[in-house]
Amino acid sequence: MSPKKIRKERIVVKVGTSSITNENGGINIHQIDLLCRAIAGIENLGYDVVLVSSGAIAVGANRMRLKQKPKDLRLKQAAASVGQSELMHLYSKFFGEYGRLVGQILLDNDDVENPIRRENLQNTFDALLENHIIPVVNENDSVSHTEIESEQKLFSDNDMLSAIVAVFCGACKLIILSDIEGLYDKNPSTNPDAKLISRVENIDESIYALAEGSGSNRGTGGMITKLQAAELATSRGVDVLITNGKNTDYLYDIIDKKHVGTLFVAKE
Repeated sequence: MSPKKIRKERIVVKVGTSSITNENGGINIHQIDLLCRAIAGIENLGYDVVLVSSGAIAVGANRMRLKQKPKDLRLKQAAASVGQSELMHLYSKFFGEYGRLVGQILLDNDDVENPIRRENLQNTFDALLENHIIPVVNENDSVSHTEIESEQKLFSDNDMLSAIVAVFCGACKLIILSDIEGLYDKNPSTNPDAKLISRVENIDESIYALAEGSGSNRGTGGMITKLQAAELATSRGVDVLITNGKNTDYLYDIIDKKHVGTLFVAKE
């Protein structure tokens, strides 16, 4: 997958399940509203934004009144179908309140690996962004069992999906919103004295070692998948920032080049 020319006005924002749901798996309406308002505000500053959103299975399971997140593949696919519909309804509603249109893009492995489908996908992204429509991207979990259960799946998690999308679009930045402030020198959940690492020039084994054991209870990806995504994106010229999704004003700070979260510096 060859990167497109980096475009300074294009940004990919990835939001994790934990950032848009409550502890019980229900949708955090207030948080989604704040996210949509911040992204619309960034667009008003002249940027094009792609939103990669997790949460379909968790939201669908809650809407189906399942007592726990489904383990059975058929139920996972059903929950993804219900949840994706619910998420798009909310994104369309809230972005619409701020004068923005959205378009849905659901991806699986073939969309990236097949050259013809890959070119069509790039054209779709370009057409949406050129018309100031926000693409809302997720894995196609309702029909692609590969993305739910396979150990060999391409995306592994929406963190990696967001990195692939950032390269596809020629984005200058990938912002990964999580339930943690960024990468720490120790696991912050067990070490109160852990310090946030503000800048990483090179992702090597020592950096991966710092990520062991950190991650979300409600999402599928921990810090390891975020580092893998950052390694891919930075190798193709995309800056990656990991920060806490609960404070959506961080998006403005990032645009203003203020120190927020952890910056993984793109390779030239």
